[in-house]
Amino acid sequence: MKNKVISINDYGKVRITLKNVMDKQKISRNALARAINARFEVIDKWYNGNVEKIDADVLARICFVLECAPADIIHYEPTNNID
Repeated sequence: MKNKVISINDYGKVRITLKNVMDKQKISRNALARAINARFEVIDKWYNGNVEKIDADVLARICFVLECAPADIIHYEPTNNID
């Protein structure tokens, strides 16, 4: 096993970039929330990148409505100091 979790800053970060996809498609948070049958607060967290736990069902519904892939919304950014 090459990589191991040492501290919270050593293994990188997952970034949610739903805002970029929504802005490109000119869809509002309210419209997306209605389209995927979710509360506005859920979409607002995704839109602002404040998702604590990724709900696969919500992600699937977002991707279905926006006709995109999860990789268009979720990005892993590794740190450079992993041994």
